[in-house]
Amino acid sequence: MLILGIESTCDETGASIVKNGNSIISNIISSSVNKHKKFGGIVPEVAAREQLKIIIPVISEAIAHIPHAKIDAIAVSFGPGLQGSLLIGVETSKILSLVWNKPLIGVNHLIGHIYANWLTNKSRNKKISINFPLIALIVSGGHTDLVLMQDHGKYKWLGGTLDDAAGEAFDKAGRVLDLGYPGGPQIDKLASTSTINNDKFILPRPMIKSNNYNFSFSGIKTSVINQTNNIKNNQDKIKMAIEFQQAVTEVLIIKTLKAAKKYQVKSILVGGGVAANSYLRSEMKKESYKNSYKIFFPEKNLAVDNGAMIAAAAYYNFKPIKIINLQTFPGLAF
Repeated sequence: MLILGIESTCDETGASIVKNGNSIISNIISSSVNKHKKFGGIVPEVAAREQLKIIIPVISEAIAHIPHAKIDAIAVSFGPGLQGSLLIGVETSKILSLVWNKPLIGVNHLIGHIYANWLTNKSRNKKISINFPLIALIVSGGHTDLVLMQDHGKYKWLGGTLDDAAGEAFDKAGRVLDLGYPGGPQIDKLASTSTINNDKFILPRPMIKSNNYNFSFSGIKTSVINQTNNIKNNQDKIKMAIEFQQAVTEVLIIKTLKAAKKYQVKSILVGGGVAANSYLRSEMKKESYKNSYKIFFPEKNLAVDNGAMIAAAAYYNFKPIKIINLQTFPGLAF
């Protein structure tokens, strides 16, 4: 089965053809991140305008070598996300579904991030074997959630952030450290490539011992802000980046392993933009193996928003919807 997946929840525009829920035939992603840098964050109106300009070229490139007659279904993310951006993808998918007479599947963007772990491409062509039950950690700029997944289509939300998402905290800390936007990749690069040891800064690990699966990252961010006067030089900046990255990662790992133990799962999956963070990937793998869990991360280019994960999610949760019934849902959760 060939599914065309369309993604337009925020500042990335993605279109992809995926075969049988795991094999990527094409995967085109266009990002408007450079348009937002001067603002230090996403501007919804700018994001929607860029989506409108690029969505047809992105889809055209994704299906360039696949006649639309061979496409079996169309999948699109309908939330959560920015209303303007969501509308571009949803309305475009409706038109294609109508004109091509193809089934239309609406996909929860958060579930899409989970299914990025089922995808393979040229650099990872081995069959992926993921066993249920599993714990999924979705960690991105807008979301930080822990989900118990008993099987395809069976999700139980366990907890999430009470304030800032982990990726949002990374970006805000990056701004404080004058690293530019987005700050997450810059903190990762600065902290991961340095041989300096942090012997100066200590940040809190909020809710790390709480008797639930919720997160709070605003306190870590605030602590960075409160200690900016102690950042005297570039070495101090590196030390703060190291401590910040370690603090966020430690909380994510402890909470995830706590849930994995409680629900006696076999696998742990990580998805979302922060899943590309090299320190999180290294430490989560180390701790998961130590506790005998199979751990899965998507390839780094599939951690960002993309159409392939939407197509994969649609394959494993194949529930076509009438065109008239598919609406955007900016505040969608599980």
